[in-house]
Amino acid sequence: MSVFTSITETRTSLDAADYLVDDGMSMALYLAVKLGQPLLLEGEPGVGKTTAAKALAAALDTELIRLQCYEGISASEALYEWDYPRQMLGIRLAESGDSSMASSDLFTSEYLLDRPLLKAVRHSGVLPPVLLIDEIDRSDDEFEALLLEFLAESSVTVPELGTFTAATPPIVVLTSNRSRELHDALKRRCYYHWIDYPGLERSADIVRRRVPSASTDLVQAATAFVSSTRSLDLDKPPGLSEAIDWVTALQTLGVTRLDHADARATIGAIAKTPDDVAAVTAALDEQVAS
Repeated sequence: MSVFTSITETRTSLDAADYLVDDGMSMALYLAVKLGQPLLLEGEPGVGKTTAAKALAAALDTELIRLQCYEGISASEALYEWDYPRQMLGIRLAESGDSSMASSDLFTSEYLLDRPLLKAVRHSGVLPPVLLIDEIDRSDDEFEALLLEFLAESSVTVPELGTFTAATPPIVVLTSNRSRELHDALKRRCYYHWIDYPGLERSADIVRRRVPSASTDLVQAATAFVSSTRSLDLDKPPGLSEAIDWVTALQTLGVTRLDHADARATIGAIAKTPDDVAAVTAALDEQVAS
């Protein structure tokens, strides 16, 4: 499909990709595509930040390239690496033929391994790819500084080969769970959007899309309970992804109406620490008692 021509088309296309958006989110994704400005999505875990980039790529019918960030991620893992095993094989083959290889023969495109940033720059499709830089808050300051240069230039320099610049800059979506504060320089380069937990009605619609075989009663009861647990003092409040997992587990067990026994037995789908299991179970018991 072509690039979005309106916010309404953006919403409709994402809906067709099973991603329901509100006005703010449809505006953010539309501008990310039309303006070519990186989009920074922040929000609690499980609200659909990563899914937004996946749905955007599906709606545009373009490639999704994902860079998963973590503590200690290196530049080579994000930009490019040399295929050292193939280089060594090339040297040995040359030696077996009584010849030698110059360093210029080893550092060619044949031995270059594209990592996500270089892959996005060298993308040759009709539409630019969606580059998802996931959980940028888990990386360190040095890696964030590396991204600043990439976001400004949409290019990657390989000293042995020169600079690769994207013919059309990729559509960049960065996500953050706010485990640390990002630098102002990065934020200034991005269009910012905070994704909040959706209301009950939209939560149920989203879960129903993801688990279409689940009964309406089960979806409504499960999403309402998950929403209520976020008022508890939990280590990891459950998001939409946990609600989807819970309904999927219950539906797999043949449950059509949420009852106390089934909810207790599958509480591990939404509570992820011993303290949270105890708190959510107590809330469930209190709900039954009332």
